[in-house]
Amino acid sequence: MSKMHDSAPPSTNTSLLIGLTGGIGSGKSTVAEGFKTLGTHYIDADIVAREVVAVGTPCLASITSKFGPTILQQDGTLNRAALRQIIFQDSTAKLWLEALLHPAIRHALLQQLAASKTPYTLLVAPLLFENGLDKLVQRTVVVDVTEETQLARATKRDSSSLTQIKAIMDAQMTRWQRRQRADEIIDNNGDTTQLMAQIKVLHEKFLELAAKLAH
Repeated sequence: MSKMHDSAPPSTNTSLLIGLTGGIGSGKSTVAEGFKTLGTHYIDADIVAREVVAVGTPCLASITSKFGPTILQQDGTLNRAALRQIIFQDSTAKLWLEALLHPAIRHALLQQLAASKTPYTLLVAPLLFENGLDKLVQRTVVVDVTEETQLARATKRDSSSLTQIKAIMDAQMTRWQRRQRADEIIDNNGDTTQLMAQIKVLHEKFLELAAKLAH
């Protein structure tokens, strides 16, 4: 897989960048929102990835030119399910798409990270390690759940087939590989109260670390 990282972290108004990752269905967005309630800004690579292929963008024009108008929905937006099906079946198409999108996503991420003003900022990315985005951050947090929980949550949320969800999981690092790469691990197998307690502990830890880095 092609890499998306620059050789040096972006220049930002925040002193500390934290990478937040986890497998599909692990609850990354829920965790990010938990940090947000405590006053921390986060940037979601998935949201940025959608922004760079919005209607009227050069990336969407290139994708339409490559795969034809049937890759668009009736309202002119990208048919993500159709595109996902193509790249799962065609490795050449997958490489072409990565070469197009990764630089655009990286550029947009760096711009948004540089604009952040909170003591520390979260970079939320499902492929944080796989795409080399961990090179942009000082600490990494992995949201960890069992594979059974991943499958149950992802199929319920995305209305995707079990086969598709398993294919996405197979394309990502294994649960144990992510755990080995993590500086911090959040266990999201429990309830909301247990989850928020872990988030608060890390929030205080990151505030202290950000304060040290700022001086």
